[in-house]
Amino acid sequence: MLHRRTRAVCAATAATAALFVAGLSGSTNAGATPAATAAALRSSPAAASPTAAETLRTDAAPPALLRALQRDLGLDRGQAERRLANEAEAGATAGKLRLALGADYAGAWVRGAESGALTVATTDAADVPVIEAQGARAAVVRHSLADLDAAKARLDRAARGRDTADAPVRYVDVPSNTVVVQAVRPAAARPLLKAAGLDASVGRVETTAERPRALYDLRGGEAYYINNSSRCSIGFPVTRGTQQGFATAGHCGQAGASTTGANRVAQGTFQGSVFPGRDMAWVATNANWTATPYVSGAGGQNVQVTGSTQATVGASVCRSGSTTGWHCGTVQQLNTSVTYPEGTITGVTRTSVCAEPGDSGGSFISGSQAQGVTSGGSGNCTSGGTTYFQPINPLLQNYGLTLKTTTGGPGDPGDPGDPGTPGGTWAVGTVYQAGDTVTYGGATYRCLQAHQAQPGWEPPNVPALWQRA
Repeated sequence: MLHRRTRAVCAATAATAALFVAGLSGSTNAGATPAATAAALRSSPAAASPTAAETLRTDAAPPALLRALQRDLGLDRGQAERRLANEAEAGATAGKLRLALGADYAGAWVRGAESGALTVATTDAADVPVIEAQGARAAVVRHSLADLDAAKARLDRAARGRDTADAPVRYVDVPSNTVVVQAVRPAAARPLLKAAGLDASVGRVETTAERPRALYDLRGGEAYYINNSSRCSIGFPVTRGTQQGFATAGHCGQAGASTTGANRVAQGTFQGSVFPGRDMAWVATNANWTATPYVSGAGGQNVQVTGSTQATVGASVCRSGSTTGWHCGTVQQLNTSVTYPEGTITGVTRTSVCAEPGDSGGSFISGSQAQGVTSGGSGNCTSGGTTYFQPINPLLQNYGLTLKTTTGGPGDPGDPGDPGTPGGTWAVGTVYQAGDTVTYGGATYRCLQAHQAQPGWEPPNVPALWQRA
């Protein structure tokens, strides 16, 4: 956790707090051959539809974001632009293949300076033609993603009630097709693997010197203060009906805590907070504060947020925080569990982006797509580090929030008010997970990539996100 305390708070207390600154069928038919499935994928009627890059507006990436990608990932401008476009297309392709492969699916990841190579893993060699027909590289592996997720869930259950400070991180690593426990002392990880029943084919230990902590300390990344003491960073401006506010990390404050802005003007109150377990919270602001669809980028320039489509493993991601500003890296693993001194959180995303105390709660964004709020990590922005973020879509869903993506106020056209629930008729503001089904215009569609529905993202219009079932 990354938080920061003011001078009135003793250093010992601050040390234990977190980084405050102080259409294709949705699944392969049982009798369908790989060749038939590949042909169905190729014939999907999307020729006249917008590409994934067009849907996610990668061409509108602000110069500040592109410069940060160049600096932190060693790219030139053209490579940065191509990388964003390739990552958008890779996410859509991986989503389609996830549905096509069904229970065989074992994850996907991108690689290369421009994320030009997408690999999709399967447990059945007969799926290779299906994968290659979509332009992806196929990897045949032993364990499906569902099996790996189930193994990690057993590992998390085994960790409950144990002191996991010396084995603080657990995640599914799709490129190696294993579940990884990162441990300061390998001996601390072995009892967890044994208790979870994971043998060497599925579970492995990585030695690390990292001891993550929370990053404590309306545009995303800007500072705010909790009870005139700790400092954190705004994640993403949101609305709930006509109420405006912002999403942030749960460890930054408990429900009922008051906040002031970077200018020390009264701002709002925490309405809900979860930590540990998850690391999510939201603050309702008073009438003096207006939610905007922006994150503070390099030099304070605005970075437009247009949605919340989840990025693929290996994809570029940037973070904005009130201590260290704007930094970029890549998504390393999804669905990670990490132990801080205050307890264990699950379902966070592990990244190679650096962060420091005070950055907690701040924005993680990939292109123009919101990814999550800064939770904690290890290292710093001088020597480098690892940072974890709480994904934004579960946070929005948990509190019934709508991500701010337009400049209109609450209740304006295009603002859905209170979002609905997955399933049934497609609705703006609803958070959808990969595999969810909806009806729209009398047809049924299946979700390809996790996201919150935005105006203009109706299923027939965005084949990068929806596939007709």
